[in-house]
Amino acid sequence: AGLTSGAYNKRDGRPAEHEILVCRLIDRPLRPLIADGWRHETQLLSWVISYDGIRSCDPLAIIASAAALYLSDVPLSKPVAAAEVGYIDEQFVLNPTKEDMEKSRLHLTVAGTKDAVLMIEGAADFLPESIMMEAVQFGHEAIKTLCDGIEALGKVAGKEKMYDTIIPPPEGLQERVDDLMMERVDNMYNMVANKEEMGSVMSQLSKGVVEELEEEYPDNKVAIKKAFKDLLCRRLFEKGNRDGIRCDGRKLDEVRRLDMEAGFLPRVHGSALFTRGETQTIATATLGDSGMKQKIDKIDGPQQKRFYLQYTFPPSCVGETGRVGAPGRREVGHGNLAERAIAASLPSEEDFPYTIRVESLITESNGSSSMASVCGGSLALMDAGVPVKAPVAGIAMGMLLGDKGGVSDENAVILSDILGTEDALGTMDFKVAGDREGISTFQLDIKCEGLTFETMGRALAQAREGRLHILDEMDKVLSGPRKDLPSSVPKMATFSIPAESIGKVIGPGGKQIRAVIEDFNLVNMDVAEDGSIQLTSMESEKLTEAETFVKALVAGGGGPGRGRDKKEPRPQYQGPEAEVGKIYKGKISGIHSWGVFVEILPGAEDGSYPGLEGLCHVSELH
Repeated sequence: AGLTSGAYNKRDGRPAEHEILVCRLIDRPLRPLIADGWRHETQLLSWVISYDGIRSCDPLAIIASAAALYLSDVPLSKPVAAAEVGYIDEQFVLNPTKEDMEKSRLHLTVAGTKDAVLMIEGAADFLPESIMMEAVQFGHEAIKTLCDGIEALGKVAGKEKMYDTIIPPPEGLQERVDDLMMERVDNMYNMVANKEEMGSVMSQLSKGVVEELEEEYPDNKVAIKKAFKDLLCRRLFEKGNRDGIRCDGRKLDEVRRLDMEAGFLPRVHGSALFTRGETQTIATATLGDSGMKQKIDKIDGPQQKRFYLQYTFPPSCVGETGRVGAPGRREVGHGNLAERAIAASLPSEEDFPYTIRVESLITESNGSSSMASVCGGSLALMDAGVPVKAPVAGIAMGMLLGDKGGVSDENAVILSDILGTEDALGTMDFKVAGDREGISTFQLDIKCEGLTFETMGRALAQAREGRLHILDEMDKVLSGPRKDLPSSVPKMATFSIPAESIGKVIGPGGKQIRAVIEDFNLVNMDVAEDGSIQLTSMESEKLTEAETFVKALVAGGGGPGRGRDKKEPRPQYQGPEAEVGKIYKGKISGIHSWGVFVEILPGAEDGSYPGLEGLCHVSELH
């Protein structure tokens, strides 16, 4: 792209957030199609060698990675391809430009084979289910063409697949495990237990089957466990298909008990406690000025996000110990999904100039904490008084198949609000979020060879019913945004000055802007390159006074602000000028949210004039 990283050492380190998300997009459609039993360590590296900045590289990264695997000796069973779809002026657009995407009501990435869809990642402006289905079908038509090309390339350049290293299970093992454990597995599913109880029984059965069969099948511990898991999957499907009842006693389309509360934390701007069954999140919303925007380094260059959701999944929420620190790939992915779900409901920056941060802390997890983050985050925003367009809720759908190795069929059992057990043993994780009118985001991952459009349509219809039920329960707690912002939220004023007057407002070495902040007791003052100014303070009167002073200063008068007209002029630096390109070691003379002031040359020893100071912006601090 002709750019370099903004980091101090100008060298890429850990993957950026966008790179982590693209890695997940690559992994999700490919992993289910690699032959079961493949145990070789396999690394797939995808590099952007040259980028014109016109279109997104994301679908191309999936296609290139799938082609590389298909040509290699890794046993990938079918060609995989991807496409990006936009929706502009009620027309679907294939692989739109970035400029077109800014006008699109839909941002959709689809991956699959010629036969079915494997992965969906999409965000929309509350589009109905029917439009989303058409968009997926539109993208899949392009995928078919791409798969034909990859298949043709494989015939002339592909290597022979390395199936000979995959060791098949011992003959008769599956039947032996079925005979030994089927009744006990059925009894476990009929006990209607919570996560801890079910997990304990399942663990005991897993250990028991290994102990009973390891002498009969020596050196096949992994194969025995795999056969037991296969039995667990099939019996879970049979129970749902035959009885219409799940392992926790719910009906197939039933959502677990919902408990929620808004505004339970006294100091934070907005808070919500959202509990669905054994999944719980504490969501908080924080409002700030433009200096609080999240700065990210992307292939297109540095960018700033006005709204961001940060998701934290500590090991304690599933009763474990582990590392706590920088977010992992899963936390980045789940947070981004919840962020996109809520983003469509937010007011424009012109109507609501605050920067918005939502944090979702998962305190307990047994099924889709990301969708709990959507519900909790939406409630927290309304509690903070953010004028959202509508409340947003999310739900995770699952699917059980009798044969996990094939494509979904008419016998597929669709589950609403899946448990962790159903996620682990099922074949689909389909997350859908939106308001009462339509969908704001959806994400599909599957473990079989594809999802038919008929099955997808059933899942979307069932998801809508579940989403509306959750929204009904959310309305009982908080049906809309609170009328007033909390007293702890900084007050804000925004106005503009001529761009050529920016220097007057900032002053030499940043002295003037610092004086305005100090004299009028501001939290922050942000001056943009186009001359727009944002003032933040806890006191409305100070905002008015500061705005009046700045406008008078630009006009040439200097203004009356807090008696400043009665003061003697501030002494100016009179020493030698600083040399461009020379490195100076200075002392920090002022610390602010947007950076620090550094004195690089000393003032007079008798104090008659100050030292020479400069502003080091927060983006350059390391």
